[in-house]
Amino acid sequence: MPDGRDPSAGSRRSWRLVRAGTDAIPPWVRRFMQQYGARRARLPLSRAGRVRRRRQIVARLGMALAGLLAVGTLGWLIFVSPVLGVHDVWVEGALVLEADQVVAAAAVPDGTPLARVDTDAVRDRVAKLPPAREVTVSRRWPSTLVIEIVERSPVGAVPNGKKYDLFDDHGVIYRTVTSVPSGVARVELATPGPQDTSTQSALVVLRSLGERLRSELVTLVVEGPARIRLELRGDRVVTWGDAEESEMKAKVATALLAKPDKRIDVSGVPEVVTLG
Repeated sequence: MPDGRDPSAGSRRSWRLVRAGTDAIPPWVRRFMQQYGARRARLPLSRAGRVRRRRQIVARLGMALAGLLAVGTLGWLIFVSPVLGVHDVWVEGALVLEADQVVAAAAVPDGTPLARVDTDAVRDRVAKLPPAREVTVSRRWPSTLVIEIVERSPVGAVPNGKKYDLFDDHGVIYRTVTSVPSGVARVELATPGPQDTSTQSALVVLRSLGERLRSELVTLVVEGPARIRLELRGDRVVTWGDAEESEMKAKVATALLAKPDKRIDVSGVPEVVTLG
């Protein structure tokens, strides 16, 4: 009698995929698979495959050689060839100096590869020109070297025979002229120069002078660091003493210019001021 169960249920089977261990494969099967795999790896390429592989190798070699050639050509153009060499030297900022002087001092042969120019060495050579205070050297591709100069500005003129030696705000003598330029003080110094104590004292005094004293000044006389005097228009003289308290001395001397006295002594400022 039927028991109510599905007659096909007993014929169904349930399957599950599992990974077999290496010991589940007979040894002779493993050896066959290894030998078959080795033979497949050693199978020679077909003729078409060999040609294709050869073309790939040649293409790669060609690309590598082209890259090396391009790099070598670029290096030759930049560092060896005169194509990118110096053909122009531009001088900017020179007023007293002539452009030819600067180019000669730079001493860069025409055609020198621009990339190989030692800009620091060029700067140092140009900086030896006395009027040059600051020098900057740069490259302007493809073939120009640019030299920018900031020249010294005169603050004093020291008599030298019938001419005058100009010095800047550091006391550097850099130029000789036939007359004192406008706005530059005439200064008497025995040994002018940046290392000279009297020159440095003169610079301190010059920096302290206001517009009124400047306009009246004829000559700043520095016989020594503590023997400074101002010779003014109308035969007036201001005895300054040393360069200490120059700002205060300048204010006192300017105020005393309103007096009719020919002699003003501010060397003892702030304690003593004498007129005569």
